[in-house]
Amino acid sequence: MAGSKLVLEGRVSVKGFILGLSVVVIPLIRTLFGHLDWIFDYLTETPGKIAICIHIAVINGLLLILYRGPLYKVAVRACFLGITFGCGVIISFSETTWTHFGCLSLDSFLLNHSMEYTLAAVSSWVEFTVEKLTVPELKQLSWLSFAGLLMVLCGEGLRKAAMLTAGSNFNHIVQNEKAQSHVLVTGGVYSYFRHPSYVGWFYWSIGTQVMLCNPVCILGYTIASWRFFRERIEEEELSLIHFFAEDYVEYKKKVPTGLPFISGIRVN
Repeated sequence: MAGSKLVLEGRVSVKGFILGLSVVVIPLIRTLFGHLDWIFDYLTETPGKIAICIHIAVINGLLLILYRGPLYKVAVRACFLGITFGCGVIISFSETTWTHFGCLSLDSFLLNHSMEYTLAAVSSWVEFTVEKLTVPELKQLSWLSFAGLLMVLCGEGLRKAAMLTAGSNFNHIVQNEKAQSHVLVTGGVYSYFRHPSYVGWFYWSIGTQVMLCNPVCILGYTIASWRFFRERIEEEELSLIHFFAEDYVEYKKKVPTGLPFISGIRVN
């Protein structure tokens, strides 16, 4: 029953995301009569804002008709991500110095992860904007932004690979009770890192700030992410040792965590 619910929510989220992504149609229609270099200005001026607001209102009305309750919440979040992604793609392909900021629409689904996560995201936007206005040359280091983009793509790819490899054993929340379906996954990317999802997330988060050329947030994200995953890994490995006993201890001896200076829980 739970599996079918997850499949249904997955389908709803994909449909909602595609509906939100349709926002790219707005400037593309007008692009037929012009060039990409004006798109960023169009999106930030009154006509573009009105068009996007109307588009969002129409889609939200459609989602209200199609879905109710929890499914609507899934759909509307996915739709918002689709809209954000679409606007980011448009900005990324337009001829503007804000291009690198547009690329960040490639990031996460973690809209309601925590207050700390929200503050971290807002701080990166603030730093980018302040430095863009005061030290614009800092935001035009294309080679650094490209390196950050590679970190983001590789980190996200590794995280997705971990999810696919673990299958039903993957969970965003540390589990305290072992389900009958839980097995110890040691193949695929798990043969290289004990915690590939965390490794991907760690380098993805830092990569977003490298891509934005945000020196303050690069340091801040690195320290905050490292501390978070050090504690998270220790907590998770306590459960894994409880679940799989000697099998996990042996696996732990052979495969590193994948994160710098983090060895996980110590086992006597």
